Amino acid sequence: MQNKGLIKLFALLFGLVSIYQLSYTFVTSKVEKEANTFAASRISESEEGYIAKREAAAASYLDSIGNNPVFGYTNYNEAKKKELNKGLDLKGGINVTLQISIKDILKGLANNTKSPIFNKALADADAAASNSDDTYIDLFFEAFDNIKGDTKLASPDIFANKGLSDEINFQMSDDEVKPIIRRKIDESIVSAFEVLRERIDGFGVTQPNIQREGNSGRILVELPGARDIARAQDLLSSTAQLEFWETYKQSNTSFSTFLIQANEKLKTIVEVKQPEQVKEESELDSLLSDVSADSLDLATQVNPLYELLIPANPGSNAMFRAAIKDTATIGSYLRMPEIRRLLPADIQFTKFVWERPSSEDTEVIDLYALKSNREGTPRISGDVVSDARADFDQFSKPAVSMTMNTKGAKEWEKLTGDAYTNQTGIAIVLDNKVYTAPGVSSGPISGGRSEITGDFTVNETKDISNVLRAGKLPASAEIIQSEIVGPSLGQEAIDSGFMSFLIAFVIVLLWMIGYYGKAGVFADIALMLNILLIFGVLTSLNAVLTLPGIAGIVLTLGMSVDANVLIFERIKEELAKGKGKSQAVADGFCNELSSILDANITTGLTAVILFIFGSGPIKGFATTLLIGIITSLFTAIFITRLLIDWYISGKGRSLDFSTGITKNLFKGINVDFLKKRKIAYVISGILIAVGLFSLLAGPGLQKGVDFIGGRSYTVRFENPVNPSEITSELNTVFGSGTNVKTYGESNQVKITTPYKVDVEGIEVDTEIQDKLYTSLQKYLPDGFSKEAFVLGGVDDEAVGILASVKVGPTIADDIQKNAFLAILGSLLVVFLYILIRFRRWQFSLGAVTAVFHDVLIVLGVFSIFGKLMPFNMEIDQAFIAAILTVIGYSLNDTVVVFDRIRETLAERGWKGGSNINYAINTTLSRTLNTSLTTLVVLLAIFIFGGESLRGFMFAMIVGVLVGTYSSVFIATPVMFDALSKKITSGNAKPSTEVE
Repeated sequence: MQNKGLIKLFALLFGLVSIYQLSYTFVTSKVEKEANTFAASRISESEEGYIAKREAAAASYLDSIGNNPVFGYTNYNEAKKKELNKGLDLKGGINVTLQISIKDILKGLANNTKSPIFNKALADADAAASNSDDTYIDLFFEAFDNIKGDTKLASPDIFANKGLSDEINFQMSDDEVKPIIRRKIDESIVSAFEVLRERIDGFGVTQPNIQREGNSGRILVELPGARDIARAQDLLSSTAQLEFWETYKQSNTSFSTFLIQANEKLKTIVEVKQPEQVKEESELDSLLSDVSADSLDLATQVNPLYELLIPANPGSNAMFRAAIKDTATIGSYLRMPEIRRLLPADIQFTKFVWERPSSEDTEVIDLYALKSNREGTPRISGDVVSDARADFDQFSKPAVSMTMNTKGAKEWEKLTGDAYTNQTGIAIVLDNKVYTAPGVSSGPISGGRSEITGDFTVNETKDISNVLRAGKLPASAEIIQSEIVGPSLGQEAIDSGFMSFLIAFVIVLLWMIGYYGKAGVFADIALMLNILLIFGVLTSLNAVLTLPGIAGIVLTLGMSVDANVLIFERIKEELAKGKGKSQAVADGFCNELSSILDANITTGLTAVILFIFGSGPIKGFATTLLIGIITSLFTAIFITRLLIDWYISGKGRSLDFSTGITKNLFKGINVDFLKKRKIAYVISGILIAVGLFSLLAGPGLQKGVDFIGGRSYTVRFENPVNPSEITSELNTVFGSGTNVKTYGESNQVKITTPYKVDVEGIEVDTEIQDKLYTSLQKYLPDGFSKEAFVLGGVDDEAVGILASVKVGPTIADDIQKNAFLAILGSLLVVFLYILIRFRRWQFSLGAVTAVFHDVLIVLGVFSIFGKLMPFNMEIDQAFIAAILTVIGYSLNDTVVVFDRIRETLAERGWKGGSNINYAINTTLSRTLNTSLTTLVVLLAIFIFGGESLRGFMFAMIVGVLVGTYSSVFIATPVMFDALSKKITSGNAKPSTEVE
């Protein structure tokens, strides 16, 4: 081997850089352990809410020592930025895909026009969007073109308005306007992206990730380690629409007139049930008892509004009060056109807005009547706010201080002057909720400074000031996909992932020594360096390590021995030919290089496809697999070679590349594989037929929420539970379609429901969590709160929702499409590579046929055994990753066989196919050795890697078994049959030229 000195230097530097990169992870781990120890010494377990208090104490400790030197070359704050990133499944947190509403942006660009053509085009685009893969803007333009008649996009009441007058004029054609609108939409999405990034920066999590997904209007946000999930969701989906309104006075008699008329009208159009008797005394009971003696004799009449509304507190600027549970009903009444028409002329444009509940325990909130106009616009909008910060009011309670720009200061002075004169209040409304509505007691307020007060926590004031500084989103942002993992489940994933990694690592090390003796030791040294390099590269690239990523590394352990196995087996062949040790080693490495490169390139191509079409953890799997392939090639080809050359160069040293047990293993084998191909065809045909019958006419595949949409929750209880019993109970709450199955231990279940799958918004998530908590309460510990249930427990014994996934139907369709494209793309790419590499389509045909064979059998197994196995076998993105990896592995094995066949045919000729049998027999030890090693590694992950990986690993175990079989009994026979017809017909090259 040439340039040994250069390779040694490169390997040394590569290793040192990897150690240096990983040292930051060691530093953060050390300091955080010290912080946790400090917090535990300060906060006793006997204190209420001790876990939250310890977290706060640890965070305070880290803040205080963040810039202190550690080991003389870094500090905690710097190391935290450079440590190995952990994904959600290892660290806990939230991953969401936000859909920025293109419809809202279009309406804003059109200045909220009332144009019937424009609004009809929006409605048609909405209808088409549910069944189309086209972007919303394309659907809108298509719908507009279909109904526009003589109307143009550049009409004064559409896009040729004052706001766009600098770019769009009345004379422009639709084709000229469309690119401008597309650019404006893209600018709005970029603006939303920047707003969200500023908000996230102020949220306080380390290593957040935010990225756009092409031109789809989707933004991916990942907040690893985020504990307060509800706070994170509010921060991301809040539009930050800040408004200032003047309120009406309680004494305004027009509202009394309106209330009487509305109540009477509602009697004729709605059916109202008599209220149930309230058993427990509460704030709501007390308020209701105060108004029980009403002049309208409410006890004997059915009064839709009077029964729900409560007089507001005297002196407040609210108009009424109501129970939170009744707000939706009251709101629907007040929005009815026939009720709105009853508003007297002096209050006909009134805007009714509810108060923001101060806490989860709040039962009653205020309803405000705000002075509005025909357009429904506020007196002042939030875009006049130039700065905002978390502060404390005069009573030392958390508040938000705001400063307005010059324009806002003038408008604020006029608004406060009007409120003072009219003795009304000023409602501060954020995202359509009244946060506070103070009166003005000392005349107009100049200077543009104001304050938002209320029952806030410090975190709430930080978030409100954060979103006000960052600005409002240009359009609403809906969470169309989310994944939430609790910290306890993340720690369990780390533990199980590390255990599977350690066991698989030890197995591979022992296997190589047991099979190849001293040579196996050198392979193990190279393998250990390989692991160091993988983690070093991951850290330096700022890549994210996920649980599937750990699986990818562990799989790399199994596959990395493949190169060493190929080399060692070839060296043994060269030694058997009578060559000297040095020459045999040189020829072994040289002659097997082609097979090693072919095998790894085909696997790498499928990993690239996986990386392109995958998302989240699947990208993590593909990333580690790609890095592992590259580092494995380097360590196997160069490092192992350096060690072996060093050893055999010493005097009196013996290196046999085998042990006493394995020395004569697989020698003398002469199986006529081609003769048995028809039997193999029949067996495979039967297996595929049974699988297809199960897929098409039988139970079929169990699609996860990734492919059908819906919500999935991993819930843990104190004691074992019966999934069938829980299914029955939840189906009465959510309707049919809810599925419950044991997930891991008998006290843990996975609940999947399509309930309100088409409805977006945090409100629906909260509603489902409420229903789950209520329905499952009897299985929870006594006194277990809803907050503890949603957060997965508040102590070390994690109970409740440990993880949740939500996938909207639109994104589920996209995932299905991407999965199909990924599989199709990988087959096409590999077909072309093999065609180019082997220069015969018959080789490509054999390889792709074997891959189709393997995929169909894996799908059939999952269809037949999907409901029988005691672990999750749903078809999700992880399963697609497994299928693609199976494709890569199957091709890896097939290419090794094909490479030996090509070499044998070039040396020995065709001879009726007998030399193909010879080639297969000579590769049998390689095939079985690599397959068994990989299989043992996969079994280690399957058993010890945690529940979330079991279905994924099972697919790969089946794939490895079938792939090993198909490379010998399907790929080679199909290639032989196709090639033999060409040769016997006289259209092939002479046998000695077959490549």
